[in-house]
Amino acid sequence: MLKTEELELLRHALIEERTRLDEFLRTSKEGAKPVGLDEPIGRLSRMDAIQQQQMTKANRSSFETKLRQIQAALDAFDKDKYGFCRSCEEPIEYRRLKARPETPFCLECQDARER
Repeated sequence: MLKTEELELLRHALIEERTRLDEFLRTSKEGAKPVGLDEPIGRLSRMDAIQQQQMTKANRSSFETKLRQIQAALDAFDKDKYGFCRSCEEPIEYRRLKARPETPFCLECQDARER
């Protein structure tokens, strides 16, 4: 079972990460837009721009997924279910939550899901 101070540290970490991801998603919106074919840039520059746009889109997708996980973890706080595995309902170790505060599964259940 998590201590009150551990829960507060984890909640604070989730809120900080949510803020950071929101900021990234807000500022990267422009970089994820398609590269216009009518833009007067050279072929190699266009290829670089397209590659950069694809990398930005991939990062945004990954961060959007993490943001949903963070929001789900914060919602679990509100329901007094944070820190319990969604699969086996056992407490998740503090060390795991400290490393990934948004994780919904204990290490054993996560390993089983990945197999």
